[in-house]
Amino acid sequence: MLIDQHCHSVLATGPGPAEPDDETFGSLLTESDRPPAPGSPRFASAIGLAVRRWCPPALGLPAHADPADYLARRRELGTERATRLLLAAAGLTACLVDTGLTSAAGRPLLPLPDLARASGAEVYEVVRLESVAERVRAEPARWPQALAEALTAACAGAVAVKSVLAYRHGLDIPPGRPGRAEVVRAAEGWLAGPCERLTDPVLLRHLLWQAIELGLPIQLHTGFGDPDLRLHRADPALLADFVRAVEPSGVPLVLLHCYPYHRQAAWLAHCYPQVYVDVGLTLSHTGPRAAQVLGEVLELAPFGKVLFSTDAYGLPELFLVGAAQYRHALATLLDGWRLDGACTAADAARIERQLSAANARRLYRLSGGTPADTSADIQLL
Repeated sequence: MLIDQHCHSVLATGPGPAEPDDETFGSLLTESDRPPAPGSPRFASAIGLAVRRWCPPALGLPAHADPADYLARRRELGTERATRLLLAAAGLTACLVDTGLTSAAGRPLLPLPDLARASGAEVYEVVRLESVAERVRAEPARWPQALAEALTAACAGAVAVKSVLAYRHGLDIPPGRPGRAEVVRAAEGWLAGPCERLTDPVLLRHLLWQAIELGLPIQLHTGFGDPDLRLHRADPALLADFVRAVEPSGVPLVLLHCYPYHRQAAWLAHCYPQVYVDVGLTLSHTGPRAAQVLGEVLELAPFGKVLFSTDAYGLPELFLVGAAQYRHALATLLDGWRLDGACTAADAARIERQLSAANARRLYRLSGGTPADTSADIQLL
């Protein structure tokens, strides 16, 4: 079993959408929104090697096929069939999908029911907080209440929420809940503008505290991402005061991606009961170094608090690469531990079950898991 606890949908398929051209395909292999430098094609990267390693066999080509041959084969099969083959090869049991993004490279993404059919996995929604807040239009004095109502409605069927505070302001925010008068003043200033993008730090902080009241796990982007990010302000260690402030609520905080601050994230998960960590996106982009990076997370993070994800977006290849990189990295790591005498084969099997599915089922209260799992795996590890 393999639960992808954070991902996005893929490019729409069917008779209408055309196969993405080579430039569009390449643009979705990188976090950069800039054109590549001369002499530096998109496939000439660790993630490019990973795509060539894991994806061609799913489409009937040998591993490490030339990029041109791979893209030609993809066009031959068509978007719909290639998507089904690649998602099936990923072997995912369930996907928790951030619905804050509805397009990639200017093309629509598959709606959740269609993604479920294409992947054969259970699909659950993760609501992006900022996307909900940006749709709220109300008089400033009523904006806090209107936001609370909108969040409650949007999250009725969701298993978690997500914040992109790291992009909109940075993780270095005051930890306390802002007062109502402060929120109303900030809302008045924001609503007087175009209201296209919520970047006001007071409203973003209020949004997080409002999410705490929902009681759902909160996923937080940390670490690397696209150029819209100020990387030094995405260090999860900057959240330490906020973590302490919300600790009495018991609401889980899930630190996403984390790289290159994955050791800081592991420390937070080590110290605070409600903090969890994943290395989705990271394992895909670090290629042959994925096992080493995963090992660095597991130096401190408790095994019951590490989660698998792909952070796949747009391309079905990224689901397969994320899943394959994770399986290979974890097997490499645990085989080394076992051969070194650091753990038994039974220990390794328990750790694999926890990271791959059990932790996510318990945390998000998915089918087959409970919030207070008393299984032997949890008692031992």
